[in-house]
Amino acid sequence: MITRSMDVRIPQGLDPSTIALFIQIASQYESSIYVEVDNKKVNAKSLMGMMTLGIPEGGSIDVIADGDDEHQAIAHIEKYLMSSK
Repeated sequence: MITRSMDVRIPQGLDPSTIALFIQIASQYESSIYVEVDNKKVNAKSLMGMMTLGIPEGGSIDVIADGDDEHQAIAHIEKYLMSSK
């Protein structure tokens, strides 16, 4: 299991469109992936769960991945969150 703190650098933060892409990325991996913010932990592959977090640009999250491809999943998610698109 890997836990990594990440800052959201996407200009609009995690809004519905960027959450949809985040979920697409997380869903490519077999690992269980969770996002934790302020002691609230949700499944990163769940649209409803992710929508409840309200993460702005510059917000900090913890991403937890557990499984055979956890390293690849964490790296891909981190690359996405650091994008400035």
